[in-house]
Amino acid sequence: MLKFVIDEDMPRSTATVLRSKGYDVLDVRDCGLRGKSDEEVFEFAQKEKAILLTGDLGFGNILHFPVGSYAGIVIAHFPNEMSTLELNNQIIKAFDTFAETDFNGNLITLEPGKIRIRKK
Repeated sequence: MLKFVIDEDMPRSTATVLRSKGYDVLDVRDCGLRGKSDEEVFEFAQKEKAILLTGDLGFGNILHFPVGSYAGIVIAHFPNEMSTLELNNQIIKAFDTFAETDFNGNLITLEPGKIRIRKK
C-alpha cells in the first residue's frame, strides 16, 4: 500500500479523500511539523518511506531534492481559485492512472489537465 505525507499547504480534506481510496496517509499538521522547514518535512517523509504530496514548488528543485533520492514527490500545482473539491478530484483522477512504480523515486507535477513525471 502506498503511503503519503501531506504537506501543510494542502487541504486537510486531501488526507481524508486519499484514505477513502485505501492509501496510508499522514498529515504534517498531525505529526508536529506545522511551520517546519521543507528539509524537515522532506526528512520526515523519507523516514516514513512515504511519498510527499505538496503544493510547494520548491520541492521541484532537483538540485536540492535529487530525483531518485526519495520515495516520491508529488507537487499539486493548481490555481488558488480552484475549489478544494475539484483539487481533490484532480489528484484522485491522476492517482487512479498511476501504477505504484510511477511514484517510486520520481518527481510528479500535477497541473490542470497535465501530468509531468521526472523519472529517476
